[in-house]
Amino acid sequence: MNLPAPVAAYFEADGRADEAALIAAFAERAVVADEGATMHGRAAIGAWWRAAKAKYGAVAVPVAQAATAEGVRVEARVSGRFPGSPVTLAFSFRLDGAAIAALDIGAAEPRA
Repeated sequence: MNLPAPVAAYFEADGRADEAALIAAFAERAVVADEGATMHGRAAIGAWWRAAKAKYGAVAVPVAQAATAEGVRVEARVSGRFPGSPVTLAFSFRLDGAAIAALDIGAAEPRA
């Protein structure tokens, strides 16, 4: 899969549990929306990611991608310590040059 560089960096860092590399993929004022919460800026995104890793131990593996008007939508198989694992989630990335400006994580639409 040929993901844009910051998106590939996000998934690679997540898989290695490398917080510094994951945070570096985001713009300074990036926004992440996940599980009904919104995190603003790298410090908040780092705190969110650490808490999620500690709680769920989740790992996301991209399985499909589609270009959007603002960036890319990636469907990823997410496995970890949570009911129903593994699940497929949609990661919608808005890019700003070589950085992630926004990430919205939610349910993937069922495939026909």
